[in-house]
Amino acid sequence: AVFNSLNHDMTLAEFKFIWYMEYSHRMWGRVVGLAYILPAAYFWHKGWLSRPLKGRVLALCGLVCFQGLLGWYMVKSGLEEKPDSYDIPRVSQYRLAAHLGSALVLYSASLWTGLSLLLPQHKLPETHQLLRLKQYAHGTTALIFLTALSGAFVAGLDAGLVYNSFPKMGERWVPDDLLAFSPVLRNIFENPTTVQFDHRILGIASVTAVTALYLFSRKIPLPRRTRMAVTSLLAVACMQ
Repeated sequence: AVFNSLNHDMTLAEFKFIWYMEYSHRMWGRVVGLAYILPAAYFWHKGWLSRPLKGRVLALCGLVCFQGLLGWYMVKSGLEEKPDSYDIPRVSQYRLAAHLGSALVLYSASLWTGLSLLLPQHKLPETHQLLRLKQYAHGTTALIFLTALSGAFVAGLDAGLVYNSFPKMGERWVPDDLLAFSPVLRNIFENPTTVQFDHRILGIASVTAVTALYLFSRKIPLPRRTRMAVTSLLAVACMQ
């Protein structure tokens, strides 16, 4: 059904390219799982993990397995027969966003755990400014995470193809069909125009928040490593 409605003119060479891309992604995911679980089991057996670290290791192992299961669940949605639909077969944008979100949580938690073991924690005075900076950094992290998830909805709905101009969308700042679906809440997740509009707003908000975080950090005496991290965050946000 997918072949007949979407790729009926595909050559064998083109099919092989897509097949190997998918196969490589699956194999790479399994290698990543083994590269994590096998050393973790070895370190556990040797008694090199503290009690709190054992909890983290178990949680991350569970997340690695959950990520693979979620990937299968996502791909399955693109292969299901939908007799009442004449749309191009595609995976569910909800499952795609869940798969991406799970991957981001897994990556961030692994990186955080690794850095907390490799780098000693700074003992800084709990000043009012420092607490505000920490809270603002956490809020910025949540905003960036939400922006990335909204990107999964853009990809899942091919919403990037709807408007290709910036900063306006076509000739308007706010498109006419922004709330075309009913009920209104459905537009946020299923209307390609609204999904792209939200992603643009969230992207601009993320860059603004990172810039404000950088400017605020300049007013506070911070260790070199922390200052370098904030500067790197700004550089990556601008590049993105």
